Amino acid sequence: MENRIAVLENSGIQNYTQESIQNRILTIRGQQVIMDSDLAEFYQVKTIAFNQAVKRNESRFPERYRFQLTETEKLELITNCDRFKNLKHSSYLPFAFTEQGVTQLSAVLRSNVAIEMSIRINDAFHALRKFIIANAGIFQRLEAVELKQIATDEKINNILSRLDDGSLKQKLGVFFDGQMFDAFVLVEELIKKANRRIILIDDYLTASLLQRFHNRNQGVTLDCYVKTRFATESLIQAVDQYNIQFPNEPTILHTFESSHDRWLIIDETIYHFGASLKDLGKRWFSVDIITEHSADELLSRLV
Repeated sequence: MENRIAVLENSGIQNYTQESIQNRILTIRGQQVIMDSDLAEFYQVKTIAFNQAVKRNESRFPERYRFQLTETEKLELITNCDRFKNLKHSSYLPFAFTEQGVTQLSAVLRSNVAIEMSIRINDAFHALRKFIIANAGIFQRLEAVELKQIATDEKINNILSRLDDGSLKQKLGVFFDGQMFDAFVLVEELIKKANRRIILIDDYLTASLLQRFHNRNQGVTLDCYVKTRFATESLIQAVDQYNIQFPNEPTILHTFESSHDRWLIIDETIYHFGASLKDLGKRWFSVDIITEHSADELLSRLV
């Protein structure tokens, strides 16, 4: 007897767009995964039947394809994702499926619905992977065993569809640990506001952070002030290579020892950051606009 389970034919599959699928993708143990109950919903079967079919084909699903959450991970899942509240009083430990695990489901589930959903889910994983690779600096601080929801409702859709059009509302104030997307959107929006110049005063500048400023408007200059001990040869080379590639938006590296805080000047506006831009979203920090001094006054003291 085949160890497969039939999936119902249902036009409801059309309701699952790439964005809605991405909203179900989580990062657990440093891997992008989809939970068993979400997959069962996608494939239009009950979670218990879905897991039974997988268990009958357990040899197809090594741990790198499918793993069971610990009690701690389950509690974090319940805390971060409202749709898993029903697990609060259950002893059941759910299973997480990686992209490879989803691909392997085609050997377990069958029907046109299953085929189409597998394609849609893999496309969603692929699009999210491209997004993460393109913005690797934002994600490099995620702890390997930390559970963070990559997307809450509408967040991925907002970022992917509106990141480049400048329409996101600027948000200043306090950011908490884990708010990497919000911090990323803020910095991107500020960079795109510049018409003439950007000045970054930060202890430590990385090549990946430097790439973040590539999206600035044409002709906008970038001056970066870092502590001397962090003006390494590799950073100098990265700036030189950047200027060769983007000669119309020159970047100049300076050394400056007197600042403790971090500052980002966009044309005439001064933004005060409570954390290095490379660490945004790692811990609590705040962003404020400074009105007591002009940008030129602050720049005149950079000696």
